[in-house]
Amino acid sequence: MAPETSTPTDAALLALRPVLPAAAPAEPEATVGDFLHRTLRPVLKLQNELLLAVVADFLREHHVIFAGRSPAEQHRQVAELLARNVKLRYTIIGSIIGLFTSAERRFYRQHRPEVSRRILELATQRVQSQLATVAELATTGPA
Repeated sequence: MAPETSTPTDAALLALRPVLPAAAPAEPEATVGDFLHRTLRPVLKLQNELLLAVVADFLREHHVIFAGRSPAEQHRQVAELLARNVKLRYTIIGSIIGLFTSAERRFYRQHRPEVSRRILELATQRVQSQLATVAELATTGPA
């Protein structure tokens, strides 16, 4: 995304992001779906390690038994935590929107409920696809 008033900070944020095959850069988002592919997917990929650590820290700090559970139970537990725990939800949303450019933040403010829902949906999928890593991080603690 190349906003009219791009700042050095915006350029630096965009340079950090991984390039994903389906993400066409340098065009303004017309819909939330475009925003998902051009902004959310690359930012979530960039923040993957942090996302897993945040969930693992939450599990450890709240004494949630996770590592010994079946993958199906872990999958359900992650979905439930990210659907119901407001503190965890806001932490994840904040860790993603903190890497938005100024134009992306404007778009986010205009479409906050839908974009927040999609952030949490994508974050849930990412965490659920890496349950073994989350379990290990929750057991071993911070590195």
